[in-house]
Amino acid sequence: MDQDQIARYGVQARKVLELIESVGTLPLSEVIEGQLRFPLIVRLPERLRQSPETIGSLLISTPTGERIPLSRLAKIEVVEGPSTITREWGQRRITVSANVRGRDLGSFVADAQRLLAEKVTLPPGRYRIAFAGQFENLIRAERRLMIVVPIALALIFTLLYFTYHNFVDAARVFTGVPFAWVGGIIALWLRDMPFSISAGIGFIAMSGVAVLDDMILVSYVRQLRERGLSLDNAVTQAAVTRLRPVLMTTLVAALGFLPMAFSTGMGAEVQRPLATVVIGGVIGAMIMSLLVLRVLYMIFNAAFERPTTTASRPVR
Repeated sequence: MDQDQIARYGVQARKVLELIESVGTLPLSEVIEGQLRFPLIVRLPERLRQSPETIGSLLISTPTGERIPLSRLAKIEVVEGPSTITREWGQRRITVSANVRGRDLGSFVADAQRLLAEKVTLPPGRYRIAFAGQFENLIRAERRLMIVVPIALALIFTLLYFTYHNFVDAARVFTGVPFAWVGGIIALWLRDMPFSISAGIGFIAMSGVAVLDDMILVSYVRQLRERGLSLDNAVTQAAVTRLRPVLMTTLVAALGFLPMAFSTGMGAEVQRPLATVVIGGVIGAMIMSLLVLRVLYMIFNAAFERPTTTASRPVR
């Protein structure tokens, strides 16, 4: 607005602003119908707000009764500007939204931060870029997982130790957890699923389920050793005799999560990664336990146990 011209004609600035605001929407009052409220607004017709020249030809009354065009009191031009201005804690904020598909959120944000650092230069002290939304929730959840996962693994090992009252046997059973994690990672890779919070919870749940197969095998090996069998014969016979219970334990856990792994309804984005990790983990733990059980027993026996000369005899 030209303050000199407004003062010359004696027009109130409020009148000029109301006329300008009526180009968009000028609220006047509210219409109440029962419990509903509707705003009553004034807006110029489309033909009067198509160009700066048309808007400048709008007439405004002066205190002397003269009607002058708006172009004498204000400069009207088309410029680019924000449609809305939002603020947070007294500072202007511009939000750019994006939906990430086909990759994990963490790597996407890392690439975005790298590209922004390389190609965008901001004046120091005036602007800053922050990632929020799901990424902010992901960061908080990862910090919690950094605490929860070690505690969960420690509790699992503690329960195994109190079950067998033997550090070596508890460690043998606990070796199924790394194998299960490998199986869960392979399952996510085969289904082209990124790591997410639900997948992280699946790894925690799978760690408890994965030790069941090793508990069956180790418990039976202990029984055979108490009956006088050598370590080599006890491990071989346990792997053959307990194959059916191990398969049943694995299939019960895997088939129980199968509907979640292929769900398509509400909440599927949370259920599928969790179930995929558990299924892949228990299957991977079962396969690796049966294949490397003998090797692990030999390693633990050589590292922690003293060699014994126990004569072997058949089990009845």
